[in-house]
Amino acid sequence: MKAVEIRQFGGPDGLAVLDVPAPAPAAGQVLIGTEAIGVAGADVVIRSGALASYGFTEGHIPGSEVAGTVTALGDGVDPAWLGQRVWAFTGTGGGYVEQAIASAEAIVALPPGLSAVDSVTLGSSGVVAHFGLSHAHFAPGESVLVRGAAGSIGIMTVQLAAMRGAGSVAVTTSSPERGARLRALGATQVLDRSGEGGTGYDVIIDVVAGADLPTFFDRLTPNGRMVVVGAIAGQPPAEFGTKLMASFQKSMSFATFSAATAPAAEQHAVRTEQFEAAARGELQPVVHELLPLEQAVLAHRKMDDGEVFGRIVLTPR
Repeated sequence: MKAVEIRQFGGPDGLAVLDVPAPAPAAGQVLIGTEAIGVAGADVVIRSGALASYGFTEGHIPGSEVAGTVTALGDGVDPAWLGQRVWAFTGTGGGYVEQAIASAEAIVALPPGLSAVDSVTLGSSGVVAHFGLSHAHFAPGESVLVRGAAGSIGIMTVQLAAMRGAGSVAVTTSSPERGARLRALGATQVLDRSGEGGTGYDVIIDVVAGADLPTFFDRLTPNGRMVVVGAIAGQPPAEFGTKLMASFQKSMSFATFSAATAPAAEQHAVRTEQFEAAARGELQPVVHELLPLEQAVLAHRKMDDGEVFGRIVLTPR
């Protein structure tokens, strides 16, 4: 089967398409003939080598979510899964393949009317957006700023905040054109990447982090809460907490959120609900572009260039 691995850490050209043996599912696992593979910001960070100290090595196959049809079962897996269309979480890698392995506990049946492509656009990002807002103790009527709103997590956060009754939903993005698209999804205020002109937010959901993160503390209300759910711009300055402490009397809060801390059963329930909502047209997965699996290098170049609105999806067939 075809697979894409990180031959060399660094730029997109370090990715290579290989022919490798098809895997066989172990006990508790399923084999999925992939129809759609999500390209995530985490894949790009891993490919760069920035996470090598966390155990990622050259030879790693990136990709964490796929969708397709279950073609084989390991011991102990319910036979009813065979032939089912599913979304699957493959872990921290293993997704850029024609046939993917996943734990039977990490798959979700796709409802009629939801495509494999839409499911990998929504599957991880919708869960992060949902729990990110919950982690921030967001309540109806509050104002929300989504920093870095043009990616799949940001787009889902905008939609969910609007659906949950936010008093206003501000976004930072790179162009008026992207801003107009975000308004169509529920944003009420569009700011540039610096957030210039925006202030008074009860909640900030930050997908970006990086050097400018501390400046966004100034945009919180007293008792405001910032939750970082991604770090596409890298780590914030080591002393970023100093800025927060300087506003001690405003009682502001800072937190991070990773979906790894959300209970699996709760993630499954949220994902199932969101898939059904998308099938009904109540949530809109935004696909930037479909590319063949063999063009993973091009997909990563587009990610590095910052030109993606929504999610790039790789298609093996």
